[in-house]
Amino acid sequence: MLSKKLLRESPLHIMLIPGVILTLIFSYVPILGIVIAFQKFQPAKGVFNSEWIGFENFEYMLNMPSFGNILWNTVFIAVMKIIAGLIVPIIVALLLNELAGQFFKRMVQTIIYFPHFLSWVILGGILIDIMSPSSGIVNQVLGFFGINPIFFLGDDRWFPYTLVLSDTWKHFGYGTIIYLAALTAIDQSLYEAAVVDGANRWKQTLYVTLPGMMPIIILMTVLSLGNVLNAGFEQVFNLYSPMVYSTGDIIDTFVYRIGLLEAQFGVATAVGIFKSVISFGLIVLSNKLASEYAGYRVF
Repeated sequence: MLSKKLLRESPLHIMLIPGVILTLIFSYVPILGIVIAFQKFQPAKGVFNSEWIGFENFEYMLNMPSFGNILWNTVFIAVMKIIAGLIVPIIVALLLNELAGQFFKRMVQTIIYFPHFLSWVILGGILIDIMSPSSGIVNQVLGFFGINPIFFLGDDRWFPYTLVLSDTWKHFGYGTIIYLAALTAIDQSLYEAAVVDGANRWKQTLYVTLPGMMPIIILMTVLSLGNVLNAGFEQVFNLYSPMVYSTGDIIDTFVYRIGLLEAQFGVATAVGIFKSVISFGLIVLSNKLASEYAGYRVF
């Protein structure tokens, strides 16, 4: 019977083969490269002939004067993105839920969702233009109110917040769809009961809508813990410059510079492993919290 079932499902297994092969090549075979973190790696000698130096690369990484600042930048920017990425979509979903006109509602959804499909290469160019201190429309509006031009992408005081705001602008449309879906699952009889009790729209939102959305809010919150060290390489790489390294340089861009530009392959690999180990622990923690507080399990 097992052989008949296997034969019947063989087309499905055959369809899986290309995906499995690609996963092995691009996700599992590169794992062997972590040995570079424990070597004084020289490309000419390769992985098998390079000098083995143990944990010296990790010691060098931890003793680097800039590493603590880079770690702080990563955590600060990532946490700010997580907070904004939770609050803004919830507010927008609640506002869209109050719209009566379906055509206007769907038009707004389409507009706010569109940036999610654009790469940071495209959005980076757009942001550089609109935030230019000399000709950008943002500074022109600020000048209309008598505010001096702000170099958003070149001032280390403003750069982290520019990253957070632009990332929220790009992704909040996607989050809004998730919370709008959660709103449709709320029992409408609860609103009817609230109206009978004399609740206005604000109180209906406070005592019916938000509690009804709370399970998905908790789920999205705990699952986002795994991204605490993911501050967004593509975004930062396309927007930052040496002028904002003090507040905008993150682990991923640091690994790119010392690994590919300065050819310190061992140190770069050590930093990558450091990030991966912490991220793995945070993902396990978030899955545990999601299971305990939201009843959600990945496996």
